[in-house]
Amino acid sequence: MELILKYFPNLSEKQIEQFEALEGLYKDWNSKINVVSRKDIDELYLKHILHSLGIARVIEFADNSSILDVGTGGGFPGVPLAILFPNCHFHLVDSINKKLKVIEAVCESIELSNVKTTHSRVEAIDDTYDFIVSRAVTAMPEFTKWVKGKIAKKQQNEMKNGILYLKGGDLTEELKKYTNVKAYLLSDYFDEEFFETKKVIYLPLKYK
Repeated sequence: MELILKYFPNLSEKQIEQFEALEGLYKDWNSKINVVSRKDIDELYLKHILHSLGIARVIEFADNSSILDVGTGGGFPGVPLAILFPNCHFHLVDSINKKLKVIEAVCESIELSNVKTTHSRVEAIDDTYDFIVSRAVTAMPEFTKWVKGKIAKKQQNEMKNGILYLKGGDLTEELKKYTNVKAYLLSDYFDEEFFETKKVIYLPLKYK
């Protein structure tokens, strides 16, 4: 938890309580359902929560922004971002229903009311969103196909609506066809060695 406060020192008491509660809740659920890999559960704050919050180093979502988290798994990056931005709306989608049940239980336990979950493939989701977030569920060309037509027309953030994608490694080949893509190095924001190769990939997308 010190790790979160190191980079986000201005959290409210409620936000601190919510972040603090995540470790016990995820450890408990992980003993029943493999939500987070066994080797990572002891480093939940570094490898999952702070990593998710890397997106918040790139953008401060305006109030009432709508964010779709694709392939959310155990709720990352959606749950940490929803705690940090309580006035935004988060829609967490995954094709594995049992993981969504964990997210729902975690959100209920910490009174996080700005998250909804849907058991679905993202292609079947009809709504539009200001931003689409995810953690390396597939290569960007495939991901952009999945989320085609899901970006809202109205702009309410300083950054243009689009994709914010957490990914690591050399992405030169994967991103070469996108002229307007921007990679933010998480090592510019976080000191820990874990973030050396990690990035937030920002790809603005047009409505429809």
